[in-house]
Amino acid sequence: MTDDPLFDRIAASFGKQGLMATLGATLDRVTSGSVTIRMPFSPSISQQHGFAHAGSIATIVDSACGYAALTLMPEDKAVLTSEFKINLLAPALGTHFEATGTVLRAGRRVHVVQGEAWAIQGESRKQVAVMLATMMVIDGETGLKS
Repeated sequence: MTDDPLFDRIAASFGKQGLMATLGATLDRVTSGSVTIRMPFSPSISQQHGFAHAGSIATIVDSACGYAALTLMPEDKAVLTSEFKINLLAPALGTHFEATGTVLRAGRRVHVVQGEAWAIQGESRKQVAVMLATMMVIDGETGLKS
């Protein structure tokens, strides 16, 4: 727990995602309308050419977008991805990756969020993906309660 209730709210949900743990992803920054997630490179996320697999990059950008949306939702609401479009701009090669989601429009039922992913190698940062995502505002902890 931190002194930041917003970070703690997002971190509590983030900690429930088994895939984030599998990828080694961590929650880096949380502000109102924006979230950054970091993921280290490892052979377990590579594709056949040695780059990070597009699926791992899409996963952390999707989560960054979803959590950015959640920062602007009331405490009794949760988030689910409705759709996303990702453009892969360059091979994802780095020691680690950062994905940031930034809310473009927060609505009553849906939020539209822009995501970006960066490959980091030493002092070099290279943008490897952009995403546009629609996030649903749902009721309850899981949103699946009847």
